This record gives sequence, C-alpha cells and structure tokens, in this order.
Amino acid sequence: MSDTITLRLPQPLLERLREKSRRTGVPVNRVVCQSLEKTLNENNEPAWMKYAGTLSGPKNLSSRKGYSRS
Repeated sequence: MSDTITLRLPQPLLERLREKSRRTGVPVNRVVCQSLEKTLNENNEPAWMKYAGTLSGPKNLSSRKGYSRS
C-alpha cells in the first residue's frame, strides 16, 4: 500500500524533474522516489567519524613522560 503526498516545487526544479523523466523514460513519480531513496540512504556523518574511538594510547596525552608540567 502506498500513500500520496503533495509537493510544491519551484518552477526551475519542476522543469529539471520533467526533463530528467523525459530523457530517461522513467516516470516523474519514480524519479522522485529514486531521489528520495538515494538521499535517505546516504550516510551523513563526516568521513573522519569512522575513525572515532579507534585510536589507542594514553587517555590524556599530557600524562606522557616529558610532556607534563608538574
């Protein structure tokens, strides 16, 4: 079962959507659904986040010998 939504699109965006539909032979509805799927499946985390928590070493770098001020 599917639901219907209504969107108000700026004219330039609507023209681009229709042009892509015409060029590819894919119905406008399917172009919109594919675009939404792609956008919603993207991982929005910064690339460096995959390394977060993977580094080893002292918790506090200032505790290393020769680097403390005490």
